Amino acid sequence: MSEPGWLAALRDLVDPEDLLDDPADCWTYGYDNSRQHSAPQAVVFAREASQIQDLIRFCRAHRTALTTRGLGTNTTGAAVPLQHGIVLSTERMNRLLDIDPREQTARVEPGLINQHLQDAAGEHQLFWAPDPSSAPFCTIGGNLACNAAGPRALKYGTTRDNTLQVQAITGAGEPLSAGTLTRKGVVGFDLMRLLIGSEGTLAVFTEATLLLRPRPQALATARAVYADPQHAMAAIEAILAQPNLPCALEFMDAACLDLIRDDGQVDLPENAQALLLIDIDGDADQLPQISAPIAQAASTEQCLDFQIAFGEEERETLWQARRTLSPALRRIAPEKINEDVVVPVTRLAELLQELDRIRTRHAIPIVCFGHAGSGNIHVNLMPDGSEEQRQIAYGCLDEVFDAVLRLGGTLSGEHGVGMAKREHIARELDPTSLKMMHAIKRDFDPDGILNPGKNLPDPDKFADPPNAEM
Repeated sequence: MSEPGWLAALRDLVDPEDLLDDPADCWTYGYDNSRQHSAPQAVVFAREASQIQDLIRFCRAHRTALTTRGLGTNTTGAAVPLQHGIVLSTERMNRLLDIDPREQTARVEPGLINQHLQDAAGEHQLFWAPDPSSAPFCTIGGNLACNAAGPRALKYGTTRDNTLQVQAITGAGEPLSAGTLTRKGVVGFDLMRLLIGSEGTLAVFTEATLLLRPRPQALATARAVYADPQHAMAAIEAILAQPNLPCALEFMDAACLDLIRDDGQVDLPENAQALLLIDIDGDADQLPQISAPIAQAASTEQCLDFQIAFGEEERETLWQARRTLSPALRRIAPEKINEDVVVPVTRLAELLQELDRIRTRHAIPIVCFGHAGSGNIHVNLMPDGSEEQRQIAYGCLDEVFDAVLRLGGTLSGEHGVGMAKREHIARELDPTSLKMMHAIKRDFDPDGILNPGKNLPDPDKFADPPNAEM
């Protein structure tokens, strides 16, 4: 790749210690956790909002693509610079600017790691609700970009529900403050919720004020094992009907349990075909009383095994089944396709039945687990690495998406769209909505420099809506 003409001007704009322009140094910033790659021509490390504003204006003047990234944990290719150009890394904007225990808020820069915020909030007996599995490595900016969630979203909501205000620079190079520092507010349009989940296609986050919550005194974990996934789905509905909601309700299918048995670290009944992990939080003296109706709803006569633990060591033992799963999946299928689809909780049983039919019809392993309390299932298509199996897997993906939409679901719950799902989005969104979204994109990013090739399909990929009858 030849050196672009704008690179000399970029060297004048950015301090040398905040710029990578050697192709070998830039190479690693072309990846994220999707395993897709496209090398940028330069990498800029911002330290202040003013530097981001200057860089966006530079990219506008030179018609150069700008892709923002945190630490690259995204699984849909949202941080891959498809048009090369410049990668803006926020990893050096990693300050925790303030924690206010009285207001229960934290003011942070986008490069702060989720776990570092959790640790700091914990010193004040508080926590931030979004808890993706990548929490030890992912940044708050990345959480904002894809509206990250995790198991606790069932009770405490997603990133959108736990953010009060954001500061950002639009694709036009203009500073923007969206949201309020109050818990309620309806003045103007809700631009903050629009920006959260937009994957860096509208603006670049420079700061956020986050809503913290009091940390529960105690936590219990229950594990329920079933001989039939349909009975597990029925138990989920019964659990969610209880007045006290669990803070996590996770599901694992029979294929997951087979992998866990092979690993040998978890003892399960031989005929187990589904497993639920349930976390319940509350005051220490009330937790047994809170847990009792949830335990009763889970431990039906179809339940093969039910255990509940209140001590930390015993809880970790029950969670070992989930901890074992991800390494096992990576080991046996490094090229697996992982989709985080969502359907209404009452349609989960139908989704699992349809996935079983797809698995049988195409003779390809499909492993399902995830945040069942929110209807959010991670569907893992497991090709063996051959080209034939890869083609089969992508064909199955179409059928999986068809089933999800037919059941009233959505194609992404927390991983975002990125490049991986971009061409499927018009199947879910109607043409009028897509036209409006493209108009919003043009207003925020008039030259189309921010993270091009992500999130929305090209305008010519969907038809105009029919004229309304007079």
